[in-house]
Amino acid sequence: MKKILVTGGAGFVGRRFVKRCLDNGDQVHCVDPIARDTGGIHPDGGFPLYAPFDYSSFHFYEQDCRQWFREHDDDDFDYVFHLAAMVGGRAMIENSPLAVADDLSIDAEYWQWAKKVKPAKTVCFSSSAAYPIGRQREQGYQLLSEDMIAFDDDIGMPDMSYGWAKLTCEYLARLAYEKHGLKSVCYRPFSGYGEDQDDSYPFPSICKRAMAHVGEEKLTVWGTGDQMRDFIYIEDCVDGVFATMDKINDGDALNLSTGIYTSFKQFARIAAEECGYEPEVVGLSDKPAGVHARGGCTKKQVEYGFSHKVDFHAGVKKALELYASQTQ
Repeated sequence: MKKILVTGGAGFVGRRFVKRCLDNGDQVHCVDPIARDTGGIHPDGGFPLYAPFDYSSFHFYEQDCRQWFREHDDDDFDYVFHLAAMVGGRAMIENSPLAVADDLSIDAEYWQWAKKVKPAKTVCFSSSAAYPIGRQREQGYQLLSEDMIAFDDDIGMPDMSYGWAKLTCEYLARLAYEKHGLKSVCYRPFSGYGEDQDDSYPFPSICKRAMAHVGEEKLTVWGTGDQMRDFIYIEDCVDGVFATMDKINDGDALNLSTGIYTSFKQFARIAAEECGYEPEVVGLSDKPAGVHARGGCTKKQVEYGFSHKVDFHAGVKKALELYASQTQ
């Protein structure tokens, strides 16, 4: 049995890692304040897809991880999955950039704590938002590869305060290894999705909007609708982490992506077709859109032994079936 800490463990991504570790027979310590607008769900009532307290090895702390770090000095964690972050959907990133900047404090306190207690391995979640936005514009966009961020060179402008915070966490991971020998790996997930994701994110909101407007002539999406993302199923992300996390120790980064661009208009059409109709998909240009094209190169992932498995159409169908069952 391994002893594992998951910060932000009640959030969308954290819940999946908590379950995987519990299913593996590990002792899991989950820290999450259930902050507003982050998608965190209190485990007392059960998580959407499982009840964590059904596992005797689950321990929950409803607490800001920064406070938890000050109060705990356990020096026997085998892994820390550091997921804690102030982030919601695109609206939060663009409209509450100073709140998102709290992530700088969260990560700084994490690494100070890690320097003291020395967990055997840290699994850090960075973000595709760390990549330079100059490589994601309508003119000249390209699949983003890990070597496009080099801390000894011009790193470019990341995506708002969220991107800066994640980039800084990656830099701290490198320094923690170089100066203190702390082993870690940093993941850059692209647009992770799943059926239990908070409605502030595009995936559930577009799926549910398609269901709510069955038979209508038009279906709307945020932005122009031509902006493209690399959608990867959350369980593929978890598989990718567990397949590769022991192969990198120096804080180096690895994408979690499919290498496939899907526009929001294409996404909405897929969801509508699964619901049995073919509307015209229209963009709402007054809504936040983000960069034009964000997709991740998969070459390095494949070299480390990981490729995604779940086709996006299959992921959309799976979610729609669950949402339909919940409304019956």
